[in-house]
Amino acid sequence: MENQPDALAERVTELEIKSSYAEDLLDQLNMTIYRQQQQIDRLILHVTQLREQSANAMQDGAGGNPRDELPPHY
Repeated sequence: MENQPDALAERVTELEIKSSYAEDLLDQLNMTIYRQQQQIDRLILHVTQLREQSANAMQDGAGGNPRDELPPHY
């Protein structure tokens, strides 16, 4: 019976260590998700800006079909 308290204490210690590693991993994963969301938000902003630039270029006539434009030597 004397070994049971020691075995129980050892098992609790192992579980505490595993819990600590799991908490650390969860923190790392949360930080990764946070950084990825920041990147996604920046990319969405860039795509929106590019769409606006493209729409403005089309309105200004610069976005016509390149086949319709004559090369400068003609």
